[in-house]
Parts: sequence; structure tokens; C-alpha cells
Amino acid sequence: MTFTPIEAVTLVFVIGCALTAALLRDVLAAIIASAAYSLGIAVLWVVLQAPDVALTEAAVGAGVMTLLLLLTIAKTVNPDRESRLERVRLRSLVVLVAFAGVLLATVPALPAIGAADSPVVGGEVTQYYLDNAYEETEVGNAVTAVLAAYRGFDTLGEAVVVFTAGVAVLLVLRREVFV
Repeated sequence: MTFTPIEAVTLVFVIGCALTAALLRDVLAAIIASAAYSLGIAVLWVVLQAPDVALTEAAVGAGVMTLLLLLTIAKTVNPDRESRLERVRLRSLVVLVAFAGVLLATVPALPAIGAADSPVVGGEVTQYYLDNAYEETEVGNAVTAVLAAYRGFDTLGEAVVVFTAGVAVLLVLRREVFV
């Protein structure tokens, strides 16, 4: 599998942010690294041509979660530490490397992005959507037709989750007093 330069840079950025968030002892810095990770993942979703998932990741992962975590640490005390990074135990490192190895072993089995021989491209369900989406839904875009009509309840569920998270943040912000 080959990566475009933007994919490679974004993937390195995401992995770096994940490792940084996991190793930092300073909670604020870890939250910022986690937010950067979420934004990097959102960029990867855009590169993979899934803007709906990218928007949700950016809104919930980088936006709402970061705000809720920052509000949480605003009410806590940051103890002084000698070291800014956590020590990595050998056993944890072995488990992490083994897990990453198993995940990376599956990558060669994935089809290339946009490959004509991909099971999704030539699949029965995909062909049904492409053949019938415009007539059955009267929507001019096949992706919108799938999200709004065929997967309407799923999309409604996702919208309810995002809306509920937004309302919760507004309720928390309304009660917060920043000193």
C-alpha cells in the first residue's frame, strides 16, 4: 500500500499526537495532544473521502470532548511532578507493539483507496444504491441519498448524539464561573 504525501504526513502526525497524549503527565498538555489527534483523524477522514465522518470527529472528538476535558481539569489541582513524561513499562511496551503488529498485519489485505476491484465498488449493495438512489429518493447526490434516506435512522441517531453533546456543553458552560 502506498501513501500520498498528505496521507503519510497526517498519519505520522496522528501517531505522534497519540503517543504524546499517552506519555505526557501534564493533563492539560495531554488534552491538547488529544485534540490535535482528533483533528488529524478528521483530516484523514477527509482524505479518505468521508466528510460526514470527518465532521463528526472534528465536532465531537476535537470540539466537545476537548471542551469537557478542559472544564474538568479547571476544577482539579495540577500536582507538581518531577518528570513530564510517564515511564514506559517493558510489559506494556511489548503488549503495545504486539497489538500494533497485529493491526499492521491486516493492512496488506485492505484494498487500495478507490481501487476498481474493491468489494465495496463492485458489491451488490453499492450497485443497488447507484442504480436506484436517484429514482427512489429524488435526491441529486448519491451519498446524500444513502445518508438521508437509506440510512436515515442511523443518521438521525448520529445527529441526536451530536445535538445532545452540544446541549450538555452549553448547560455546563452556563453554570461555569471562570476565575
